[in-house]
Amino acid sequence: MIRLGDVTSITKFIVESFKICDEKPELKGLPSTYTETGDQSETLEVTLNDEKSGVIVKLYYTVSEDYNSITRHALYENTKEEAVFIETALSANVDFYNDTNFDLIHFSGAWARERHFTRVNVGKATNVIESKRGSSSHMQNPLVLLARPETNDLSGEVYSMNLVYSGSFKSVVEVNSFNSTRFQMGVNDFDFKWKLSGGDSFTTPEVVMVYSNEGFNGMSNSYHRLYRERLTKGKFRDLERPVLINNWEATYFNFTEEKLNAIGKAAGELGVEMFVLDDGWFGVRNSDESGLGDWFVNKEKLVGGLSKVAADMKKENLEFGLWFEPEMVSPDSDLYRAHPNWILHTPSHSRTMGRGQCVLDFSRRDVQDYIIKVVGDILRAHPITYVKWDMNRNMTEVNSELLSNDRQGEVTHRYIIGLYRVLRKLTDEFTDILFESCSGGGGRFDPGMLYYMPQTWTSDDTD
Repeated sequence: MIRLGDVTSITKFIVESFKICDEKPELKGLPSTYTETGDQSETLEVTLNDEKSGVIVKLYYTVSEDYNSITRHALYENTKEEAVFIETALSANVDFYNDTNFDLIHFSGAWARERHFTRVNVGKATNVIESKRGSSSHMQNPLVLLARPETNDLSGEVYSMNLVYSGSFKSVVEVNSFNSTRFQMGVNDFDFKWKLSGGDSFTTPEVVMVYSNEGFNGMSNSYHRLYRERLTKGKFRDLERPVLINNWEATYFNFTEEKLNAIGKAAGELGVEMFVLDDGWFGVRNSDESGLGDWFVNKEKLVGGLSKVAADMKKENLEFGLWFEPEMVSPDSDLYRAHPNWILHTPSHSRTMGRGQCVLDFSRRDVQDYIIKVVGDILRAHPITYVKWDMNRNMTEVNSELLSNDRQGEVTHRYIIGLYRVLRKLTDEFTDILFESCSGGGGRFDPGMLYYMPQTWTSDDTD
């Protein structure tokens, strides 16, 4: 939905033109699937125009014969001087005319018990599957299916949408009074309002749609092959992952070089290939109440620094990996004391703490540049071949000090775009490092993160 000033949201988009090409366009600032030379794929671009507002919408459909998928996204352009406001911009819509014979399947859960297969009949109702947390979340997942009631793992029809996005999302399955089913997915419109000034554009994230008449297994195989070969990138796309050991549950914050070496020695004897040093190696970090944001080595714990730990692990034939939580900051930290305005916060209200930490405002370019620098400095200075990138709380008081009042509805999406910029900069520079995504386990288990990090810590339920 587009609002013209403060007056009306009525628009009338007319198809102006269309074209078909072999190339798949990149999405500005957003992750997406890609094509390579020889792929059997085509892209349909449909241009719609609303003369009153001056807004042009371009709809992109890429059909991939090799990967049994259709991707869909939209591009909004404001051709007039007067600003308009985008209040809803979903990425995909499919209507099933005179057809309500579906079960809705979504993947609900919570921390340490993510992605339970939940199946209900669509009914005569509007069904909403969503996250409002600023991340794809533990509670729901941006993969939603419509399946025939008889569909099982190996047989039956299933239609699916998966959003290539790591922020708040929304999927709507609605049955109307004419017995038709509408299936939609995209960025959540909760607390969302994007100011589109004259000459500006806005791109929605990509939805990947897969159909299978071979049950859930046929659908799953299509997604797995597409994401392994045309979503993840770099040298690790096709490489076998190393077997690793992480010290966290063995030591928590209370570790010394001696303790780490003992773990490394036992791991080496067992044939483990990598040692990962988790939380507590930086700043003044002896609990989860301090130190986040201070990405410099704690020399009281690690007298010889990270290079000494890495060298000790190498003696046991172990590569060395490191844990970060760069999107967060502790109020008890040098970073917060220097930049208290760098967090998501509303000046008129008290802040809500989560796990003893605040969320850095990744919609700000100065915050992004700081994280790119300090994380990059650590990676350049030490023989690190693996990074675990964690994010352990959701967004509250979503407000940015740098944005005007009429742009506060852009914060959550700008945050995700900022995060993607940081990930792109770091993964493009450190191509020999395997990056793993984590969010309290599977709180950000989505194809948007897989585009930058080809490995995900799927759950903290290690049982």
